[in-house]
Amino acid sequence: MGRGKIVIRRIDNATSRQVTFSKRRKGLLKKARELSILCDAEVGVIIFSGTGRLHEFSSSSMATIIERFGKMREVHNQLLNPASEVKFWEMEAARLRQQLHLLQEAHRHVMGQELSGLDAKALHDLENKLEMSLKTVRGKKDQALLDEIKELNRKENLMHTENIELYKKVHLAWQEHDDLLRKIYGTKDVINYANKNDRVPVAGGSSCDLQTSMTLQLSQPQAT
Repeated sequence: MGRGKIVIRRIDNATSRQVTFSKRRKGLLKKARELSILCDAEVGVIIFSGTGRLHEFSSSSMATIIERFGKMREVHNQLLNPASEVKFWEMEAARLRQQLHLLQEAHRHVMGQELSGLDAKALHDLENKLEMSLKTVRGKKDQALLDEIKELNRKENLMHTENIELYKKVHLAWQEHDDLLRKIYGTKDVINYANKNDRVPVAGGSSCDLQTSMTLQLSQPQAT
């Protein structure tokens, strides 16, 4: 039989209430932890027991979550008021313009422009950032070159294997050609090799002729 439906109301018995609180608290915190991991969510849970004891879980810093919550509540309240909404978006636009200005300034510094306003420490920090970036770029470039070399070696090995197979097929074809001539003429002397140097090397040390000439000797008909 399934469990009966539990009526959600305050548990009168203090012992039962404490046991239920302990079980459900653990389940709630477990679910909060799973939610933060599975969905990459920022989760914060604060629980005060009936005796005033604090229990909490936060996927990051609880203070950061609370601060973010306060800002979002403030934004939400502002959006409920049309005048506040206009002010909010004006402030947001100003913030984005300031952020864009800082990014453009940083980009100019990286490109070596407008450095006169930087002191020695700022220039040193910029130099370190550029060296780290350069090191990262060189590492990516070296890895790309290694990948290309591996791919070329793979293609070279594949072509070499295919080349050997072609040599074997050519060698087999010439062997079949020689066997056919032996069956027709009974001797291999009918094959005249045009050039002994025109032989294709085959794996295993054998070779085959690329050019051959054949002389056919026809018998004269006998007088009857």
